[in-house]
Amino acid sequence: MEDKKSRYEQLCAQIDSLIKGERNSIGVLANVSAALHDAFPENFFWVGFYLVKDGELQLGPFQGPVACFRIKYGRGVCGTAWAEKRTIIVPDVEQFPGHIACSSLSRSEIVVPIFDKNQEVVGVIDIDSTRFNTFDGIDRSYLERVALMVEHSL
Repeated sequence: MEDKKSRYEQLCAQIDSLIKGERNSIGVLANVSAALHDAFPENFFWVGFYLVKDGELQLGPFQGPVACFRIKYGRGVCGTAWAEKRTIIVPDVEQFPGHIACSSLSRSEIVVPIFDKNQEVVGVIDIDSTRFNTFDGIDRSYLERVALMVEHSL
């Protein structure tokens, strides 16, 4: 557990130095998705962002295989995290009602909302793993911290 925490601490420091003062939102999201993907290559199969645009979540920068372009409000894990304005951890995606299978290799998932200054969701961080039960409270805590760091660049 401590190793996971220390890896996240290093990752947060790296992300902070990468994006501090940067206003190129696409570049920020691209670098953050790459940093996240590289930090946990054994667990993070797909890492990316979906951004709220035109009443739906639209695919943003990511690392991993091809992904769904659009997700409706309240649909799948990402749309549910948007609608409920909360982080969702799914130990087994097959057990999540309405799961959207962008990849048949995905087994577990975490989705973290990104908020604007009015506490409206402007996007989500979506991370998939090929293993069951990959994500826990440590991931939630640190990925919510990453979401706070990213929101200042959007």
